[in-house]
Parts: sequence; structure tokens; C-alpha cells
Amino acid sequence: MNDSASRRVRVRAPELVGKGGWLNTGDQQYTLADLRGRIVILDFWTFCCINCLHVLDELRELEERHRDTMVVVGVHSPKFVHEAEHQSVVDAVERYGVEHPVLDDPELATWKQYAVRAWPTLVVIDPEGYVVAQHAGEGHVHAIERLVEELEAEHEAKGTLRRGDGPYVAPEPEPTVLRFPGKALLLPSGNFLVSDTTRHQLVELAEDGESVVRRTGTGERGFTDGSAEAASFNEPQGLALLDDGSVVVADTVNHALRRLDLASGEVTTLAGTGRQWMQGAPTSGPAREVALSSPWDVALFGGKVWIAMAGVHQLWTYDPAAGTVEVAAGTTNEGLVDGPGAEAWFAQPSGLAATQERLWLADSETSALRWVDRDGAVHTAVGTGLFDFGHRDGEAGQALLQHPLGVTALPDGSVAVADTYNHALRRYDPATGEVTTLATDLREPSDAVLVGDDIVVVESARHRLTRLRLPEEAVRVEAVAHRTQRAATEVAPGRLRLDVIFQAPAGQKLDTRYGPSTRLLVSATPPELLLKGEGADSDLSRELELDPAVTEGVLHVSAMAASCDDDPANEYPACHVHQQDWGVPVRLVEGAADRLPLVLAGLDEGAAGDAR
Repeated sequence: MNDSASRRVRVRAPELVGKGGWLNTGDQQYTLADLRGRIVILDFWTFCCINCLHVLDELRELEERHRDTMVVVGVHSPKFVHEAEHQSVVDAVERYGVEHPVLDDPELATWKQYAVRAWPTLVVIDPEGYVVAQHAGEGHVHAIERLVEELEAEHEAKGTLRRGDGPYVAPEPEPTVLRFPGKALLLPSGNFLVSDTTRHQLVELAEDGESVVRRTGTGERGFTDGSAEAASFNEPQGLALLDDGSVVVADTVNHALRRLDLASGEVTTLAGTGRQWMQGAPTSGPAREVALSSPWDVALFGGKVWIAMAGVHQLWTYDPAAGTVEVAAGTTNEGLVDGPGAEAWFAQPSGLAATQERLWLADSETSALRWVDRDGAVHTAVGTGLFDFGHRDGEAGQALLQHPLGVTALPDGSVAVADTYNHALRRYDPATGEVTTLATDLREPSDAVLVGDDIVVVESARHRLTRLRLPEEAVRVEAVAHRTQRAATEVAPGRLRLDVIFQAPAGQKLDTRYGPSTRLLVSATPPELLLKGEGADSDLSRELELDPAVTEGVLHVSAMAASCDDDPANEYPACHVHQQDWGVPVRLVEGAADRLPLVLAGLDEGAAGDAR
């Protein structure tokens, strides 16, 4: 047995249980025993989470290269109530092109068995059914691939590796005109341009919103400029009309802004490198030289193209005249904090709409409607934070949304919100401070555009545009409020040891060439929960002190570690950034644990010793 195999901690993997059953397996149900002999990667994800979508993309090449020895199983573990609906999971698996089996676990049964605390989390199980590694967040696939190669060699030698086809069965394609469209734009001609996200195309529809005039893009994932027939996109989303009459496109999974010339159909790239922005990379400069991160929507405001940079919880701008990009607001920390742009926190901003005085935005993970003023300061109209959501009308301070993705400015100064996970169109009126419901029984609305007295809604999960007359009367709905259903972690009041577990992958070491290679940021909601331990430092362990008078709250923990290939002969070693944000609901209970371990990469050997 090789050295790293002999050092590896092994924990028997709990069974895979999910009330919603299995998807992408041709209706076959599986147990871990059925997968024995294969290397299994469990991907704990939920479809609202942009970091989870990043990991789906990171896994694609790994799956392709190790298809005969490795099986990825997505364990869908919902945050929002809507994500616990089985059909919503079915839709998401198709929407995001998931090509591996998925276990629908609406009650978080398997999540609890594996003691998962963050979306996304990856767990590696060896061919004999033992957990050998766990990773939270994104940026770990290079390390997992190295481990997979070690496991292949080790279990080939032991005779415990079983090669062959995996359990994935592709679903039958559906013959709809659009497939999970994302955003729409009313063109000067009166036609609509729609981002046909799952088919990686832009589709121009006639004024009826149904007849296809032209398709742009090959329909395959790619990042190619050229004619309408030759160009390629990767899950495009937001669209905005530029002053020169062309359209700027948020090409989300390519981490790029593209330009469509409406006259010729020619597609070019305006911004982005095709690679995802990671911590430490430039945040301003020539647009084609700076990496972006999952741009989800675009809007023209104050002479610049504002970008909802969902992947890093920020707003950026693109200056068409100068050909540059820069950060406009947000710190990359995920949450809801108002104030000057440089101090504000967002959580997956996904929809933008500009008026003369305000840039409105749908901040999806905080279920919030927010806005930026002409001075760049950030304000919140509706929404309280990452864990509260629902469908409640009335005064804005107590009104609730559920993961909205789109926002549309209305002629009277109010805004319509595509309240995606409530399947509703909502309205906020700044003059009265009231929230009302304009329409229900929409299916995952993700955007809307005004056409005269009508509003045309992108009904994403019904694969169509739906025209509604703007109602004078609001629809009355039964008020409902929810909190994220994850069980709170019981911890002792007073001193709490926070340990972020990070083991550099085999063949790598911490990168200390430019100072500390790790960073830990801690805060709490409510802030009074933390008497000691708030703020940033380079040590991944920290002594916290929790106020016994605050019985429950949320610890916000953000960790980053950089590792490089450990080869003295290589003058330019490859380096990798591992990062993750946790929001850990805690309840203070006398006699409970006084240590909180969070695994960034590796295994918590203290816990593993108890579990074997």
C-alpha cells in the first residue's frame, strides 16, 4: 500500500437515503452496496446556490476522464421550501445539465448522516465503502482527481476496483421552443430576445412571444465568437440594450460578457477571460484581461453596464467607452449589509433594473429587493437576511419574498419582482412602502418586460413567455413565513473553539511565498451573539466567546486557503485557492459541545476516530 493510502483515515460511509428517490437512473433505486467497487463522489448541493453550480461545472471534466471507475452522486439537500418539491429538483437537474445520478433528499436525512454543514460539500467514498475525504466549497477538483487516481491504483492492486458503465441514464429530451429560459429583452423592433439558458442559445421571438425569428448559438456549451450559426454560449442569462443598438449578454458559465450585433448576428466577447474569478485576482482593468464570476444580469445605469456578479456576491461595472471593468459594490462576503458600496454585502444578486435615480436589484439568497443610488450607496427595500423567506404582503419591513431572480421598473415608479420560488409576480411601491402580489400560478418566473399596458413574464419552468395585463388590483394571498429548515447546531455558551479543518492535498503545501496562505473571517447574526472572536485573521482556528444571554443565532464563517504543488524542481508551481462561506445556525445549550469543526478540505480526525 502506498504511503498516502496507509495514512488515510477511513470512516464507514452511511447509507444514501432520500424521500424523493433517484433521478437520472431510469427509475432504478440504488444503495451504496450497489455502487461497491466504484469510487463514489457525493456532491451535496442545492439548486439555488451559485457555489454549487460552480462545482457542477468543475466536476464535468473529472467525470469524463474517470467515467469507468468513478460515479458522482448528487445529493440534493434543499435550503428553500420550493427546493424540497420533487418536480423542482427534476427541473433543476435538467436546467443545469446534470449528467450523473441525483438523490432527492428533501428532509436532509443523508445531509445529517454525513454531518454536512455547507453547500456545496464533496465527500469521497472508496470502492470498499469508506469515506476517505471531505471538501466544502469550490476549487477542490484538482485535489479530488489526485485522490481518485491514488484510489484507482490502490484498489486495482487489491482487486477491489470494478470498472464499467455507471448508473447514469439520460432523460428523454423535450421538444419545446424554449428550455428553461432565463431573461428577456424587448427589442426596438417589438420582437423579444430571450436567453434560452439550458440550450445555450439566444432566441429572437416575434411580437406574439412564440414564433421563432432567429436563433443565435450552436446549442452546445462553448465559448466561441463568430456568426449566429458558429458562436457558442454557456448558460447565458441577462440581456441589456447598449447605446449603439447592440445587446450585451451575461454569459454566465463562461464568466464573460458577450456582444450581439442585432443586424449581422455576429457575436464578440466584451469582458472576461473564460475563467472564474478567484480571491486574489485583479478586480479592475482591461475588460478582456480580468476574470469574472457567474455574471447573472446586466443593466445600463449612469452610462455604464452594471453586472450582477452572482458568483462573488458583488456588483461590477463595464465601461463600454474605456473597455474596462471594476468592482462597484460588495466585499465578496455573503449576507445583507447596507451602506457605501465598498462596505455592502450581497448574496447572489441575480436581477437588475435601472431607472433614472436607482438601480434596483433582486438579491436572491437573502430573498431581498435592494437598490443602489446615484452615489453608489446600497439600500434594502424588502428582506432581512439569508435565513428568512416566505410569501407575505403588506408593509415592506415585514414582507417576505422567496429567492427572487428578476426585477422590472414600472411606469409609476414602483417595481415588479419575479418572485421565483413563490411562483409569483410581486410589486413594491416606494411611495407607500407596501408589497403586494400581482399574479400567482406562474412557474419559476425569472424575469419580466413591459410591453405597453402588459407585462410579459419569463416563466422559466414552463419554458415560455406569458403575457399578463398589469392589474389594478393586487391578488390576495395567504401569508406564509419560513426559515431555513437546517437543524441548529447545539453549542455551549461561553468559550467555543472554532476549527476550520484544512489539509493540503497530497503533493501540495501551503503557499506562503507572499505572506499567510490562510484567512478566516467570523461574524454573527445577531452581532451581540459574539462577545469575542469577530473579524479577520490568518489562523484557521479561533477561540470564540458566545453571549449566554443570546440563545440562538447564526455564525458566519468565511475561510480561504491557498496551496501549491510541492516540487522544488518546478520554478512555477501550479497553485489553487480553496474557499468556502458557512452560515451555521447555532443554539446555545448548557453542556453542549465547546468545539465547532468545519471541514474545508480533509477529514476532522477527532470526529473520525469516534465514527469508525
